[in-house]
Amino acid sequence: MTGRRIRTRVAVVGGGPVGTALAIALGQAGVGCAVVERRAEPQPVPKGQNLTQRTMELMRAWGAEDRVRAGRTTSREHEVGGVTTYGTLLGEYAYEWHRRAAVRPFYAADNERLPQYNTERALRARAAEVPGVQFLAPWRAEEVRASADGVLVRARDASGGVLEVEADYAVGCDGSRSLVREAAGIPQTRTDHEQLMVLLVFRSRQLDGLLERYPGTSYFNVLHPALEGYWQFFGRVDARGTWFFHAPVDRAAADGATDFRPLLWRAAGAEFDADIEHVGFWDMRFALADRYRAGRLLIAGDAAHSHPPYGGYGINTGFEDAANLAWKLAAELQGWAGPRLLDSYDAERRPVFASLRDEFIARSVEVDREFLATHDPCTDRAAFESAWAARAEGAPAEVDAYEPHYEGSPVVVGPAGRPGAAGRHETRARPGHHLAAQPAGTGVDLFDRLTGGRFVLLRAGSAGDRLAAAAGQAAVPLDLVDVDPAVRDAYAADLVLVRPDQHVAWAGDSDEDAAAVLGTVTGR
Repeated sequence: MTGRRIRTRVAVVGGGPVGTALAIALGQAGVGCAVVERRAEPQPVPKGQNLTQRTMELMRAWGAEDRVRAGRTTSREHEVGGVTTYGTLLGEYAYEWHRRAAVRPFYAADNERLPQYNTERALRARAAEVPGVQFLAPWRAEEVRASADGVLVRARDASGGVLEVEADYAVGCDGSRSLVREAAGIPQTRTDHEQLMVLLVFRSRQLDGLLERYPGTSYFNVLHPALEGYWQFFGRVDARGTWFFHAPVDRAAADGATDFRPLLWRAAGAEFDADIEHVGFWDMRFALADRYRAGRLLIAGDAAHSHPPYGGYGINTGFEDAANLAWKLAAELQGWAGPRLLDSYDAERRPVFASLRDEFIARSVEVDREFLATHDPCTDRAAFESAWAARAEGAPAEVDAYEPHYEGSPVVVGPAGRPGAAGRHETRARPGHHLAAQPAGTGVDLFDRLTGGRFVLLRAGSAGDRLAAAAGQAAVPLDLVDVDPAVRDAYAADLVLVRPDQHVAWAGDSDEDAAAVLGTVTGR
């Protein structure tokens, strides 16, 4: 048996998209890290395909945007948007949903669509370029131990070789069965809908032709009254006729002998050729860790939270975990964090997921269930069509309403509130909210000024010197960026203090309370 031991600052267990993104962000902040990943190559199952504008902002910040976009497998004519139909895919009633173009003015990048395995490949390639990042694969983590002085991750490869990684902190990005979460003794709160779902990946030459009525559409949600609000869901994987399909099934269907083509045909409302390449099953379940940190052990992504793949939120939520955690870990290791900064990762990110779970995903199932139980075109067509039209009219509002924020965070200076996923998009600089780095009407793109792993103080006029002096005294990295009056008016403040994760830490017209502001936003 051969052995190898390395020393680094942060051990990241799990080199999927979230773990690799975290490593890139840490490396760019000057923090050495090692990623321990059990797979030599990403798992070739299409999931996590819809990347929001916010996620693509982060890809831009992490230097991976061009590679990620190059990994797109569908035609550019198929935008990242969907259609909801009633009864069958080819049914009489349909409306558009999840068209994210409406919120594009609040972000510095367009959204994107590609399979998760291509996003992983792009991130692995970027990680290989970042100084201080070691990507170790294939190594399966078997043991994680934490002490007052540090952590030890022990892993093994297929030949029996042993790898030991010593670090100051370990972050579990190792999925819903997280070894790190278990080692940390962190329990989960689970909500089980007791519904088995099937995932099919199939090829079809004919399905695209059946869907000519929906040009430029990437995914399709079929509501059927017999399914009590659970979705049947088709999505394009590539331009060569590969699709995925999710649907509720009986547990007896998981015996391995089921022919799922009739299920596809019933959902579509027509027969078509279907060469099924992959069959998988998952449970309709939510899980949320009771905390995201236990001393030197932290968790992110699916290790911290998991939910059904409704609405394309999962991978995007994981990337936001990475962006939030990376700068706080860097601050802790570089000595400028206050004692409460690292704990604010849990205080900010857990409520956001809980809000996403309750106000978006679980609520959508309940709303659909109630609609299907109440309205039937065969019973009262006029009432059904009126209710269906109301759903169609309200669909764009969900896109605007999904606006994760950290209002009321202990490291944000602003009005009282609570972090959550529900809000509304505005250009005005609001403490705790994502900053619109391309304020409409100004012709300015500030995003690249906000991505250096440092606080940034945007200022109109001569104010800001007190904050800059206080940051210098506390060794807090801070850049001053002058903005013109149009930008100032868009943000509605002379001074806007932006965190390294592009969220507003504080906004105001005077920095007379500079020391108090800086103390709060750094967790002091």
